[in-house]
Amino acid sequence: MTRVQLAFAAVAITLVSTIGLNFAWTAIEGEPLPVHGLIALSLGIFGTVALAWGLMALAFRSDREGWDERADRTGGADLRDRDGP
Repeated sequence: MTRVQLAFAAVAITLVSTIGLNFAWTAIEGEPLPVHGLIALSLGIFGTVALAWGLMALAFRSDREGWDERADRTGGADLRDRDGP
């Protein structure tokens, strides 16, 4: 996917989620959200989606490029020596 497609998908997810949550909120007899509430909800959803995508992209990249295997494990406590002297 290109960056434009990813941005479009993130905006689409944000819009659908915001509309769905607004309908759910009014369905349980809550007051309709004002414009500022909808903007805050949209920004929160967009930030959460962006953060999740970014962290998952880093996890997949780390796995593909072997960053975990190259990590220095000489410093700090070693779990194998936990029961040692």
